Amino acid sequence: MLKRILFEHCTTHLNNNLLSFEKRRLELLEALESESKNSAGDKHETGRAMLQLEREKLGEQIKKTERNLQLLLPLQNHITTEKVSVGAVVKTTHFNYYIAISSPTLIEEQEEYYCISALSPIGKLLLGKKVGETILFNNITSTITGIL
Repeated sequence: MLKRILFEHCTTHLNNNLLSFEKRRLELLEALESESKNSAGDKHETGRAMLQLEREKLGEQIKKTERNLQLLLPLQNHITTEKVSVGAVVKTTHFNYYIAISSPTLIEEQEEYYCISALSPIGKLLLGKKVGETILFNNITSTITGIL
């Protein structure tokens, strides 16, 4: 159940980002059309160039978010294993982690869960570890107490 809640939390985060990006894309399109109706000149060209750059940057953010969503979807039915893998919930003596994508922290049943990427520094340390093993991160030694 906890994994499902964390998965949905991450999915909602990504979908909200996509909605926000789409809204911004429409605003930029409208601004570009408005800019096209203005008179020609250096100021006009600079404005169009700035809007175009912003559109390209937004396009990259959309692509990254869509890639993260594609990485997340297979984790919907993650099976618990003895070793930490992508899709696992890892409980340690200091912190709890959901190894999936970088997303805001979730508090569930008075426990805090950090949603992290397997490619993050802490994610790389946790991958492949078993219950009882320790990791050292930011001068804090944590022991893995559970893997879901």
